[in-house]
Parts: sequence; C-alpha cells; structure tokens
Amino acid sequence: MISTLEKEITLRFLKARKKDGFLNVISIFSFIGIGLGVAVLIIVMSVMNGFRSELINKIVGFNSHITVKPYEKKIEIDKLKKTSLNLISDNLILSNSGESIIIKKDKSKGLLLRGYSKKDFSSLKIINEETFIGNKNGLIDNYISIGKELSFTFDLKIGDDITIMSSSGIETIIGSLPKKKTFTVISLFESGLADFDNNIAFINLDTLNEFFNLGQKDTNLEIYLKNPQNIEAQKIIVQKIFPNDFVYSWADMNNSLFSALKVERNVMFIILSLIIIVAAFNIISGLTILVKNKTRDIAILKSIGVLNKSIVKIFFLIGVIIGTSATIFGILLGVAFSLYIENLRQLLSNIFNISLFPEEIYFLSSMPSEINPTSIFFISLCSISITIIVSIFPALKAAKLDPIKALKYE
Repeated sequence: MISTLEKEITLRFLKARKKDGFLNVISIFSFIGIGLGVAVLIIVMSVMNGFRSELINKIVGFNSHITVKPYEKKIEIDKLKKTSLNLISDNLILSNSGESIIIKKDKSKGLLLRGYSKKDFSSLKIINEETFIGNKNGLIDNYISIGKELSFTFDLKIGDDITIMSSSGIETIIGSLPKKKTFTVISLFESGLADFDNNIAFINLDTLNEFFNLGQKDTNLEIYLKNPQNIEAQKIIVQKIFPNDFVYSWADMNNSLFSALKVERNVMFIILSLIIIVAAFNIISGLTILVKNKTRDIAILKSIGVLNKSIVKIFFLIGVIIGTSATIFGILLGVAFSLYIENLRQLLSNIFNISLFPEEIYFLSSMPSEINPTSIFFISLCSISITIIVSIFPALKAAKLDPIKALKYE
C-alpha cells in the first residue's frame, strides 16, 4: 500500500521548479516519446487490422467460402441434404470455370469465366450490391456479366458485343482450332477489388460447359457459410462429407497474402515498440538526475525516519506516473487518428496533390481502420510494463543513498 506521506512527496517531486529546468525538459521528452510511440503503434495496428478485415470481406464477398472440386465422379446431390452441411451453410451453388481470352478490335487479355445457372447467379452477394448495374436474371445463352474495371479497359457498356476465345478447341481436318464465341454484355458488377473486376466474368453454366467441353463430372460445388470467418473448423466438416473430393477454402486460396500481412504486422509492432523503449530510457535519465537534485531532500527524509522502501516507492511512482499518463495520452491520440485517418489521407492528398494509398496497389479505394480493443490493451500493457522496469533502477539507487554523506556538504 502507498501511504499519504508517500503520495504527498511523490506529487511534490513531480512539480518542476525553476532550477530543475533541464530535468523538466527530459520529463517532457519522455512523456512525448512514449505517448507518440503508443499512438503510432495503435494507428499502425488499426490500419493493418482494417486492411485485413476489408480484404477478407472483399474476397469472401466475391468468392465462395468453400469449394468442392470432384476428382473423377460428379458431386453426389444427396450429400447436399446432410444436416451437418445445412447447419453451417447459407447457400449451396453448382458452378464451373475456365480460362479464356477476350478480344475486341486490337485489344486482348486473359479472362477467367465462371459459369452459374440463372437462378444461382441472381443469389450471389456481389450481384445484390448497390453498385451492380444491369439485369440480375439475364444470365442466359450468350450473355455475359463483366466487372466495371474490365468495361473501362475495353471501353464496353451494357449491350455491347465481345468475342471470347476458349482454351479448348475443335478438332478439324487441319488440326485443333480454338473455339470462339460472341457474347453480349448484360450487366456490370463491382467487387471493390480491381484485380477481380478486371480478370473475372460470369456466363451461364450450360453455355460455359459447352464452350469448354466440360461435363457434369467437372461441375464444382460452392458453399457459402453462415460464418465464413471460422473457416478451418467448417472446412473439416465439409471434408468429412466429401472425403473423395478436393476441398479448399478462401483462406487456402489467399494463404500467402494473409501470412505476409501477419508477418508484416508483427514486424511493425516490434520495430515501433523500439520507439517506446528509447523514450522509456529517458525516464531513467530523468529519474537519475532527479535523485541527484533531491539528494538533500532524500537525506532529510531518511533522517526523520522514512524507510528505504518508502523512498523506493516514491521514485518508482514518479516513473510510473509519467509512463502511465504518457500511455493514456498516446491511446487517446492514436484512437483519434485511427477514427479520422481516411479524412486525414484525403486532406494530405489534396494539399500536396499526391496519391496516398493508391487503389491499384492496395486493392482498396479508401484507407481502412479497425480499432481492436485487445490490441490497444496489449500495447498499453507493454508500454506500462517497460515504464515499470526502467523505473526500478533509479528508485533503488535513491534508497541506497547514505544520509550522512549526503548532508555532510550541505
């Protein structure tokens, strides 16, 4: 417990006097250093968390959560009625895909075609977004739905015709020739990820199977889960239902990306923690100088019977108060910046006429931020722990001071 006397002396020593000018400067720098270190850590962690969440939402919103791909035999429809599958799934859709080349005048590029039935296509999340333009129920015959990015690339609009070349061919007397088919653009979608919008298009499932010479045994099952975040446990359930088929999830398809994000976040945490550690060392300097300046006061306190453990508590409390108040200041600053970081980005972009966080590199049109209370708690705990550790040495040094030697030259 801390006595009233210890509290009073701690508060008295915290108040800077004119002759303690240099000491006051060190304390201010310690406070600002720790505060800024905590704030920067919170901002970086919030942006990294926001970036990860936004990326997951975009990927999960565009792709199936779990895909079952048959090896030889077609997917057994009876298995779709299993209770364990229906408990975790929100929607079950049969689909297929194939690689092709889109051609328009003097332009061409690779394109991944996904095939859905008219009914299943209209139930996709991406098709029911406000950004979707066109007919949701028109994916029949030779109609195609393309991304807005692809429409900009090829200067296409709804109603335009495009030629697509299949990767499978037709056997003729002169050899194998690639299939070509003309499609009419029926709708435009926007996933929020330029890479998807520019490289993927939707056509009718029967048209796709005929275009790529595919059969029912090649048809995939797309499973859309009620809770796509808890993917690993649900993937195991699906694997048990389809033991002879290849089962993969959205996390498997993007494993390297999210692993890189995790490593980057951890490295950033370690690097930025050094700011707090460097600032905390200023507390050692400040407290050491304070002990030197308060030599006479410490000697008098010991002479009137104040115990060594009380002296330790007093100087230890000074360091902890500086570190804790700086941490609280850093939390408030970091949270405020995290909440308005997109507004700040737009302001800086307009002032300096530069593109901060370009969409073509980071996939997202705005700078995301997600404040995680657990991260803030962990950062605060680390900051206060560092402060406590660096406050121990000067406090012990103050307690070891000999009052007789200290007062000898006073």
